[in-house]
Amino acid sequence: MNYQETLDYLYSRLPVFQNIGARAFKPGLHTTQELCKSLGDPQNTYPTIHVAGTNGKGSTSHMLAAILQEAGYKVGLYTSPHLKDFRERIRVDGVPVSEDFIIQFTDGQKSNIDRLNPSFFEVTVVMAFSYFSECDVDIAVIEVGMGGRLDSTNVITPVLSVITNISMDHTQYLGDTLGLIASEKAGIIKPEVPVVVSEYQDEEITQVLLETAKEANAPIIFGSKKYDIGNAGVEAGKLLLNVSEVSGSKPSRELRLDLTGSYQLHNLGGVLAAVDILNEKGWKIEDGAIRGALESVVKLTGLKGRWQQLGINPLIYCDTAHNTAGLTETIRQFAGISEGRQRFVIGFVGDKDITTMLGLFPADAEYYFCQPSNMRALNAAELRSMALGYGLLGESYHNVNDALKQAILESGPEDAIYVGGSTFVVADLEQL
Repeated sequence: MNYQETLDYLYSRLPVFQNIGARAFKPGLHTTQELCKSLGDPQNTYPTIHVAGTNGKGSTSHMLAAILQEAGYKVGLYTSPHLKDFRERIRVDGVPVSEDFIIQFTDGQKSNIDRLNPSFFEVTVVMAFSYFSECDVDIAVIEVGMGGRLDSTNVITPVLSVITNISMDHTQYLGDTLGLIASEKAGIIKPEVPVVVSEYQDEEITQVLLETAKEANAPIIFGSKKYDIGNAGVEAGKLLLNVSEVSGSKPSRELRLDLTGSYQLHNLGGVLAAVDILNEKGWKIEDGAIRGALESVVKLTGLKGRWQQLGINPLIYCDTAHNTAGLTETIRQFAGISEGRQRFVIGFVGDKDITTMLGLFPADAEYYFCQPSNMRALNAAELRSMALGYGLLGESYHNVNDALKQAILESGPEDAIYVGGSTFVVADLEQL
């Protein structure tokens, strides 16, 4: 098989959650463990950092990978889902996995695929583990797919666990309370392995995390309790941040971050606390590496779709925020970027809590309703009908690119356009 034939085989043979949702959801570690075992457990041949959370885990994973790269380490990075190219999921020093490796790995695993009937996600996780081992990485950053306790990535024993934040999402799989969701995320906490929690959140979440860490005898630190992060604005395409230690033991410093979404303030404390622990464990990550990496996360790791500017006059931003907590942050930031008319190009998948999210959008804006090219997509006409109940007025379009072209056509130079609602809407953008 060539590369395209290999991808076609993977997508057609294996259940893909991003396409069919619940029918592809396969909680549990047994199949992943069996696949790993057949390959000699490659995930145990290098150190790992495990990153879970509702929002921010992708950005945090990329920031940590960038910092480690800048410090001189050879770094594997596994994230999901991809936006444009399957190879985005598996990178070494920011370079996507080769097509040849994907072909060879898939061909070698056909008997296991027939025997074990794994999900698409299980196969891609093990593919990443195997590639990182073959590349002889110094360390790999592994992003959880969903949840944590029963996520396929949870076969690793990392040197450090990171939990970014916890809010309501995927409730049909993870539970319908913050406490239940926190329990699933806390499932990545391993005996005596330090855990960094990016933010100190409400008492229900915090209690679950503290109790889980105590039971595992795992040292736990909250990034927001160690670092105070202040937003000093955006300059030359960089988010300016004032960073000081809460203890006051060190002078404050200014960092520049090329990920300019204001929600990164929630993530950075956890990233810096994680670096502190790595240094305590013998890794050598100097301040210069931190500074250089944070200014160049996109260049170093290839991250896309996080408060990414696509145009000026009118301003156009896209973001992959796809739940209530994430959209609350991005809509708030969008409200302050232009004095002109606000325009929203939005679409969703149908198994999300759409009604809660629609309630976040302002009624005094123009709307362009679309749908992602995904089997789980919410029909654009149906979305338009639902949005009418919230006073959100606009036309429906079959895809995001047609919707965006119309929004640009109707915009003046002082207007601003937001594109999002779903990771898969952003993925469909031609200009991403």
